[in-house]
Amino acid sequence: MSRFEKPFWDAGKLVAGIDEAGRGPLAGPCVAAAVIMPRGCLIEGVNDSKKLSEKKREALYEQLTAQAVCFAVGIAESSLIDEINILNAARRAFAQAIEGLPVKPDFVFSDRIGGIETDCPYEEITHGDALCYSIAAASIIAKVTRDRIMRDYGRRYPGYGFEMHKGYGTKRHFDSIRELGACEIHRMSFLKKLIG
Repeated sequence: MSRFEKPFWDAGKLVAGIDEAGRGPLAGPCVAAAVIMPRGCLIEGVNDSKKLSEKKREALYEQLTAQAVCFAVGIAESSLIDEINILNAARRAFAQAIEGLPVKPDFVFSDRIGGIETDCPYEEITHGDALCYSIAAASIIAKVTRDRIMRDYGRRYPGYGFEMHKGYGTKRHFDSIRELGACEIHRMSFLKKLIG
């Protein structure tokens, strides 16, 4: 899974991976993470975060963040998503995450997003979170960060079940919106058909 990084690592270069979590939900932010892993540091089990259990993601998050050269996250709140649309908001979060890295990478591998505002050379890889180790690592950091945010929102906005469905469009979530109305972390642009 590290075939993309290997030529850079062999040349002593620093490689970052970047990915996001939360493009599809009805509520909460889109979170991007960028991470630089040390040369040859391959943690067993790192894969596309969607293929891992929550418990496994949490364990890998602790290992990744402890061993990373550095990492950073970018967050696009629901209000920004409504203002500029989800794709542009996700791109903004990607740029914020790369900019937030305290160490500048020599190269960035990104899951496909259709362009990032950065002065770092980069390559987008379709299904990169399943093919490229650094992107998979970033996907885990992004997903765990977002899940923790949504669990916190579950406490702040009781009745919606954010701690369980993380803002995705489950039956329970739709039912709670119909019963309680939308709250301030809902993406109103995603709810037009439901609430008019």
